[in-house]
Amino acid sequence: MAQRAERVAVYGMGYVGKALAAVMLRAGFEVVGVDVDEAKVEELNKGRVRYVEAKARDAILRGLREGRFRATTDGVAASRECRVKLITVPVYLSPSYEPDFSSLEAAARDVGRGAMSGDLVVLEASVPPGTTLNVVKPVLEESSGLRIEEELLLAYSPERVYIGRAVEDIEERYPKIVAGAGPRSAKAAVELYSRVARRGVILLSSPTAAELEKLAEGVYRDVNIALANELARLCAALGVDYLEVRRAANSQPYSHLHMPGVGTGGYCIPVYPHYLVHAARRAGVELPLIELARRVNASMPGYTAGLVDAVARELGLERPRVAVLGLAFRGGIDDTRLSPTYDLLDHLLKRGYEDVVVHDPYVERDERLSELGIPLLRDLAEALEGRDLVVIATDHPEYGELSLRTLKELARVDRLGVVDGRLLVCDWRRAPPGVVYAAVGRPLVKG
Repeated sequence: MAQRAERVAVYGMGYVGKALAAVMLRAGFEVVGVDVDEAKVEELNKGRVRYVEAKARDAILRGLREGRFRATTDGVAASRECRVKLITVPVYLSPSYEPDFSSLEAAARDVGRGAMSGDLVVLEASVPPGTTLNVVKPVLEESSGLRIEEELLLAYSPERVYIGRAVEDIEERYPKIVAGAGPRSAKAAVELYSRVARRGVILLSSPTAAELEKLAEGVYRDVNIALANELARLCAALGVDYLEVRRAANSQPYSHLHMPGVGTGGYCIPVYPHYLVHAARRAGVELPLIELARRVNASMPGYTAGLVDAVARELGLERPRVAVLGLAFRGGIDDTRLSPTYDLLDHLLKRGYEDVVVHDPYVERDERLSELGIPLLRDLAEALEGRDLVVIATDHPEYGELSLRTLKELARVDRLGVVDGRLLVCDWRRAPPGVVYAAVGRPLVKG
């Protein structure tokens, strides 16, 4: 067994936690994965690693075989065993969009109870600015009896990963952002991440600056997606194709128009604006642009449901049988957290669409759909057969080859409505007879 200095505990075995565990294993560390979910821990220890990324999955499985990885629900014991503790436990949002620090505080408390002098604790989760110093630090000091920077080292280093390529992002694609509670903490964190980040480490002046940097990355995208969504609505009203406008505009080096769509999802873009608004209110600052952009993007599932209504009316469908393609919030992954498809389904159900199925090639099961009584299918032909209205909600690569003719052939109906929420259909200008097409960013077309 490796020395304690070569052991890392990763708190939170979600998408980011598993990726971090994999990266540390690939760097030669022993890793203990910590999670409060007993079923998840049991699955990991049995080698049932549910992860879309092969590099992460393979590293954890190899770690299990070699005795260098195990999972546990005992966060205190894991902290005692490992000199380095990486916390990926998120800060959740309440129904009123206020940050809920309880899960993070519980993880920090376990870390502190098992911590020893000289240990390094790094918060990796995206959090409201000030969380490392104002929330995590006091919990660690109280639970450990150790003084931060003098005895126990504390740093913040935000995860900067794109689910599906997370290992490559950490190891090769991005520099690692790091900030310490003091110079000793910063030095230890830089040394740690220099072992895994080939693009190097960028040291910031304070944890609060690093926390804000991470949120700024996500909010930049949220604001620009809101702009894309507004321009897309205008394009549809004016009878032009948003993609045509976007390609031409982005040939100018200072223009970087994003893609519009059904909405934004995942536990990043929809959440970060609320973290910033929370911090801004406490600082007496207003963020009207950020708040408005969030409202625009949150409105897109309702807008898409309106397109479904318009297509159903054009076809004269009284009781449409609807197939929604895509439950994951983004293409090529199985991550459904805060997926806009859920909001779209809520709008459709409230508007009286009773016969709805969902297709996703990556998502195996979903409790929320089960509660709603909506079937989740993985076979596309089965999902489309007999359906007279199709909504493309996720940009899965499997949907990128779909044409209106193919959709009609698979549906086996005389009249078909297609609502393209991701601008994936290429032959939209040539709608076959009996097909009505509408999209986020394109005019309605009738075959």
